[in-house]
Amino acid sequence: MSIKKLTIIAVIILSILTTACSSKTPEEKIQNHLEEAVALEEGFEKQQSKITDLEKQEQKIYNEIIDLGMDDMDQIKKRSEQALETVDKRKDAIEKEQESIKQAREEFSNIEELINDLEDKEVKATAKKMNKIMTQRYDSYGKLNKAYNDALKLEKKLYEMLPKKDLEQKILTDQVNKINETYSKVIEFNKEFNQNTQEYNKVKQDFYKQAGIEVVNKDTDKQPSEEK
Repeated sequence: MSIKKLTIIAVIILSILTTACSSKTPEEKIQNHLEEAVALEEGFEKQQSKITDLEKQEQKIYNEIIDLGMDDMDQIKKRSEQALETVDKRKDAIEKEQESIKQAREEFSNIEELINDLEDKEVKATAKKMNKIMTQRYDSYGKLNKAYNDALKLEKKLYEMLPKKDLEQKILTDQVNKINETYSKVIEFNKEFNQNTQEYNKVKQDFYKQAGIEVVNKDTDKQPSEEK
């Protein structure tokens, strides 16, 4: 087949695809972006069980370290190194989780310009509400992610402290308190994120119902496990 014929075929295919896309209603285009955003958050969901398992491993190691006496410094050092490995693995998982959310947010942002094309006032109002709640959800995740990363930095410092023979109890206690305070923020932001997620799912279903769109229920129900 000649290059010229291939070019003609390619132009025809592109024309068909363009026509198919342009024939969709604003409601259908918004739906596509919403469902694609959900799909992009699958990477976020995959990291959840991994993070939870690593948190349990780290807690077990920490408890073992606390049970050891100062005479077991070699074991304290060994377990501290193991704990540091779990911290690094959690950091890696959080980065992957964050990238998934970032991609989903970029996809979701495509609905903003489409909302103005909606003709039905009720549907448009619900779409605006949906967009506002989802934006709040992503902002909540940003705060949650930062707090969790702050906690990881503090935990890393803790496990670097523990093998030191001249470690003072006050310094250790202060570091543990800092970690607990940071995880209090993590829990707070996690709760906020989950509430936004639940509210978004409800408004999303309202939008689909008002717009006459029937879909298989694939709500954005992923919830971070960043709780201590």
